[in-house]
Amino acid sequence: MGVLTGKTALVTGGSRGIGRAIAERLGRDGALVAVHYGRDETAAKETVTAIEEAGGQAFPLQAELGVPGDAAALWSAFDAQTDGLDILVNNAGIVGRRDRLPGVTEEDFDRIFAVNTKAPFFVTKLGLERLRDGGRVINISTVLTRGAASPDLIAYSMTKGALDVFTSTLAKDLGPRGITVNAVAPGVVDTDMNAGWLRNDPEAWRTSAEISPLGRVGEPRDIGDIVAFLASDDSRWVTGQWVDATGVALL
Repeated sequence: MGVLTGKTALVTGGSRGIGRAIAERLGRDGALVAVHYGRDETAAKETVTAIEEAGGQAFPLQAELGVPGDAAALWSAFDAQTDGLDILVNNAGIVGRRDRLPGVTEEDFDRIFAVNTKAPFFVTKLGLERLRDGGRVINISTVLTRGAASPDLIAYSMTKGALDVFTSTLAKDLGPRGITVNAVAPGVVDTDMNAGWLRNDPEAWRTSAEISPLGRVGEPRDIGDIVAFLASDDSRWVTGQWVDATGVALL
């Protein structure tokens, strides 16, 4: 019996990359996992299949984030599959167009904030009536909010900075219900999102690996395992925290 047996988890953006690693780990730990996706149904079904083949339970959940009514649509789809929630992982996010301040348009700004900040805010808000006492909210942030920001990721970093404030403030609000709220902040991780500048560039890979004393680039499962701890009862005394998941990479 896994440590999360009897629990239900929702992982937004759970079909690929870090989200998939989180979903698969929570599934292995016994949770019923709602694998949310926006458009890639095939990837979501592959993730569900992987969880089931490992002995877990999961189902795909479609809702496009960053559009009007996104949170309501997501929860409507969730309610059609199951009732009640124990673990909410706000993982879905986009990097957007990389550009310094002069090149960021209002359209760019509005889009990235809609997906990375507004969506998790309202997904969480509407999810509170479903989230059981003693539950978990885990937000995926980034090391870029702690003095490591890159000028061409200014808008992206700002969206995650807002998510950090949301995390620490919500932890105080939900504490009386025994619900913990934490943020996990990855550094450089080998995902499809980073493939263009990292996986396909040997020099960038070498440089990124050398940043960490552990001598390697982060893997999605590194983040998934940290999230699994925060989702478990072992983390019951940890709340309102920004958890460094960079491999002690001082970027």
